[in-house]
Amino acid sequence: MAEQVKKPLKITETVLRDAHQSLIATRMTTEQMLPIIDKMDKVGYHSVECWGGATFDASLRFLKEDPWIRLRKLRDGFKNTKLQMLFRGQNILGYNHYADDVVEYFVQKSIANGIDIIRIFDCFNDLRNLETAVKAAKKEKGHAQIALSYTLGDAYTLDYWKDTARRIEEMGADSICIKDMAGLLVPYKATELVQALKEGSSLPIQMHTHYTSGVASMTYLKAVEAGADIIDTAMSPFSMGTSQPATEVMVETFKGTEYDTGLDQNLLAEIAEYFQPMREEALKSGLMNTKVLGVNIKTLLYQVPGGMLSNLVSQLKEAGAEDKYQEVLEEIPRVRKDYGEPPLVTPSSQIVGTQAVLNVLQGERYKMITKESKKVLAGEFGQTIKPFNPEVQKKAIGDAEPITCRPADLIEPQLEKYKNDPIVQRYKQQDEDVLSYALFPAVATEFFKYREAQQTKVDPAAADTENKAYPV
Repeated sequence: MAEQVKKPLKITETVLRDAHQSLIATRMTTEQMLPIIDKMDKVGYHSVECWGGATFDASLRFLKEDPWIRLRKLRDGFKNTKLQMLFRGQNILGYNHYADDVVEYFVQKSIANGIDIIRIFDCFNDLRNLETAVKAAKKEKGHAQIALSYTLGDAYTLDYWKDTARRIEEMGADSICIKDMAGLLVPYKATELVQALKEGSSLPIQMHTHYTSGVASMTYLKAVEAGADIIDTAMSPFSMGTSQPATEVMVETFKGTEYDTGLDQNLLAEIAEYFQPMREEALKSGLMNTKVLGVNIKTLLYQVPGGMLSNLVSQLKEAGAEDKYQEVLEEIPRVRKDYGEPPLVTPSSQIVGTQAVLNVLQGERYKMITKESKKVLAGEFGQTIKPFNPEVQKKAIGDAEPITCRPADLIEPQLEKYKNDPIVQRYKQQDEDVLSYALFPAVATEFFKYREAQQTKVDPAAADTENKAYPV
């Protein structure tokens, strides 16, 4: 009998980024992370995802921390492990497109401060919106991973995914990630999808999913058997629910097989023990809501990611219209269809969700159209897989000519403008402050003022008041 070829599975740990973003609104502080880094560094992870996504905004806005300092501290601690971030293509970490020079500078500074792998995605899977970030990452000798936002719909055929994988390889990316942000990928479909991507390209395939719909561990099993090289998992105290499958469980699942990760369960147990009190504290304070810990099969019915569900609930609560929840869930797929059937992931999920809420509350579809919806229908976010509903588009943008080129081609360079901005000139303490301000001007300004007050302690009372305005 021929000897089995060993193909150890690699693991990317998400506890320092997506896991706490999914379960406790990105509120884990740098100080909470630092004591466990030494142990995490000994595990032998493929990478640790620890930056990007919502961590940047949340650090500045709620934690009153500098995300760049966090990255440097993590880099100092992880001597043997690659650090990974999530990057929203031309949106960087914000919600609008930025000029190429800002994207390039952000990539340069991310890698200079310690990032090894940049996972780059676009909410429409419009590859044109990823070109600049991929080129910039390659120029800085970083690993450029393109993430495909997974979604359902008759246009998303296996041929579509296969062809997209081919184009990704041609763009010069180093690997492909299947980004299943809503937990829509079911086990046997994962087999077909991984096989299609393997046919379309020779790049390593990484699987990222969320446990929201309850199938994630089984999906990983089938994906790995089909040839996926790396999976994203979270340490058990911050796993499951709207987070990822548990690291220890997946390590045990493949133990003794050709995919054996070789990771040490005793070491993982010590790391889990460190995070357990944080979980208990988050549950006690209500920061971790038990609603996000269960299985929500509505995800599969309405294609709504977990974070989007909680957003809808709070929007309806504010409007005193919680009884309209079911109607809004049914309206979401209709709005998505009008908008060219995009995947629902930041920022498209928020845009479609908010418009669906308005359509239901106004009692008339598109009576009021949000500014962001108008941008989508004007082509400012790029091209969707299907055309927009022409009637809805006309209602939103009138006779204006929609954009058909790569949206960033129409954006003049912005970097010098940000560098010379009076706020930046007044508060800048490091080059990276320019980028913090470019992405989140109001939030960064508040943070700069807070930082200065803390440093000078001129008026501790004022600084304290400011801090209280942003509860953790």
